Amino acid sequence: MKTLVIAEKPDMGRTIAAVIEPKAKNNRSYLEGERYIITWAIGHLLGLAEPDAYDDKYKRWNFGDLPILPEQFKIVPNPRTKDQLKIIGELAKRCSALVNACDAGREGQYIFALIQQQLKLTQPVKRLWISDLTAESIAKGFAELREGREFENLTLAASARSEADWLVGMNASRAFTTKHRTLLSVGRVQTPVLALIYDRQREIESFDSLTYYEIKAEFKQDTRVYSGAWQGERLTDAEKAAGIAEKVRGKQGRITDYEVKDTREYPYKLYDLTLLQRDANAKFGYSAKKTLDLAQALYEKHKVITYPRTSSNYVNEQNIEGMHKALHMLKSTAYRDLAEQGRPALVHTGNRSVCNPSKVEDHHAILPTLRRAGALGKEEQQIYDLIVRRFLSHFYPPAEYKQHTVWTEVESEMFKTNVKELLSLGWKVCMPNDDSGAKSSGRGKKQEDEEEAEELVSEPFAVDPSAPVTCSAAEAKEKATQPPKAYTEGTLLKAMESAGKQLENEELREVMKEAGLGTPATRAATIERLKKVGYITMQGKRITVTQKGRTAIELIRHAGVELLTSPEMTGQWERRLHQISKGEAAREKFMDNVKRFTISIIDKVRTQPKAEASRFEPGEEKSAGQSRGKAAGRGGRKTSTEKKSEAKAATASSSSTGSMQPLADCPRQGCGGQLIEGKKGYGCTHYKQGCSFVIWKDFSGKKISHAMLKTLLEKGQTQLLAFKDGDQSYKARIVLNDSNTGKLELQNADS
Repeated sequence: MKTLVIAEKPDMGRTIAAVIEPKAKNNRSYLEGERYIITWAIGHLLGLAEPDAYDDKYKRWNFGDLPILPEQFKIVPNPRTKDQLKIIGELAKRCSALVNACDAGREGQYIFALIQQQLKLTQPVKRLWISDLTAESIAKGFAELREGREFENLTLAASARSEADWLVGMNASRAFTTKHRTLLSVGRVQTPVLALIYDRQREIESFDSLTYYEIKAEFKQDTRVYSGAWQGERLTDAEKAAGIAEKVRGKQGRITDYEVKDTREYPYKLYDLTLLQRDANAKFGYSAKKTLDLAQALYEKHKVITYPRTSSNYVNEQNIEGMHKALHMLKSTAYRDLAEQGRPALVHTGNRSVCNPSKVEDHHAILPTLRRAGALGKEEQQIYDLIVRRFLSHFYPPAEYKQHTVWTEVESEMFKTNVKELLSLGWKVCMPNDDSGAKSSGRGKKQEDEEEAEELVSEPFAVDPSAPVTCSAAEAKEKATQPPKAYTEGTLLKAMESAGKQLENEELREVMKEAGLGTPATRAATIERLKKVGYITMQGKRITVTQKGRTAIELIRHAGVELLTSPEMTGQWERRLHQISKGEAAREKFMDNVKRFTISIIDKVRTQPKAEASRFEPGEEKSAGQSRGKAAGRGGRKTSTEKKSEAKAATASSSSTGSMQPLADCPRQGCGGQLIEGKKGYGCTHYKQGCSFVIWKDFSGKKISHAMLKTLLEKGQTQLLAFKDGDQSYKARIVLNDSNTGKLELQNADS
């Protein structure tokens, strides 16, 4: 009998088949060769059942039915992909062994485990554990298949994570929603993240700006001109500041101290997913989700980078040879000049800034593969460029500088000068757009502390400490203290990674990584979730909390379950899950603690006073910095208010074609509303509570009938329908792409 290989996605399955069964017959949903049958999941084919699968009474949200604590969790097929699940089951009957070829990580392990559980597969399992999809890696991975039982602890951690999320999310969301009569989504990761944004916004709004004065002077010594900042207590008296500037202007002074030291700057760490998302947000304004999608395409579709969903910035010893080969490959690409100047000897097993096996968990840092990048889209190319340049920088020596510190005294007043003289760019030649690698004279990166601002120069700098100087100019400038900066997706990712601790110390941040909010693979989805439920909006790059988001955090904290908003607590949950995956902690004890915590949430919300409906209305948002955020909704993205208005229009019943008769339950998780027919679409009765689900009646030239609506909701797609594109006819299905919004899309018959 043959061996069944189950990949996570179709592209991955086909790539694997091309290596292990190059002559395999393509049967659309699987490929069959002499030894192997290769098929695939389509992401998550299965998930934990909704509460009503345990008891019909849970179809209606009722506080009195809480908490919901299943003794045994049920799993159910995704209606949109149940046909593929059936195919896997049929193929498994013809095979005597299985290979789990899903992504090498916690989620990939969980996807396979659910399939195995649902289909009751008893065949022995081998595990393919690779971090990129090059032919070389796939061949090596199959030559070194690992025993499936090695990953039993990882499976336990994955199921514990999923069930813990279900217990807290389902119970807390139903408790707060039914108590306050407004749809309030609560989750063990999303709520602490929302609290981070809420707390930062409160800091900004309560910030009182202080006016102070900074004195800058210019000094001359022969042909050398340099500037310095006055040293002393912060000045808030304008007259006193002007007096000091007047006192030193035009006077002779002396250099009391002059220190010169050589400094080096080494390359930035190799990319993990979070660092890549932060850079892409800062440089291109990309959301975390967009960067993840682009990186996944580079890995899965183009196969030009290694596995992107990694939390490591380092590689193992066995990756060094591959890095050298990738450097050689890049010599025949657009990166030829940089690759040819790179020094292979700098990347070796003893270089702990690159090779540090103790800091590599499931996956090493993101690297370019040996495949040359072909026709990449513009956005894909931008992400690939970041990864390649970061990779190449490690084949270059450090950047070298002379750090000059000058203390100048004039009329008993002291001024400090910091000058950073560039000697050699080193690795920074790989980063032409990086401000810290600027070749020309001028300011370096602006420092948060103005007094410590330094001047970056490329020309030689020197002063004579024994010769006098003249203060040729001095001026007192009015300044104002600045509030904390609003989060962008990039800075929020950093806060999530370090469990909310704004640590500048890289070593401390590294320690906190294990206890971060979510995982690199899930952080983007968490941010998107907060947008979808109407808790946050984007104002340009800045993230702001909506009135609904504010009220949600305040209600949770006032209920006495502020632990739900605590990044540190959620970080500890992630740490415990990590320990379970390593066999260092018991799954049962973890789940018992989660159940006790869930019960305590219900008990505390039960005694909480009901919130006034006005607390959820968006009108109050204007006082929270509306003048700073008039860009909300720009860039084509609809705001939550716009979505609610659309849903309202869809459910309008004044037309004779509309009806208030409920047609089906709203499929949006946790909503509890009903779908009714309006003039233009089928919308949710809970649109006033923020539900924006709507299926429009007209789609791609077809009218969505009641029967089609029912099929979409139950099966996730219609049967094959005939469509026209100009003179061409084709067949396709209408698919419910997003059960949170009602977004539809076409799926061609041959896809």
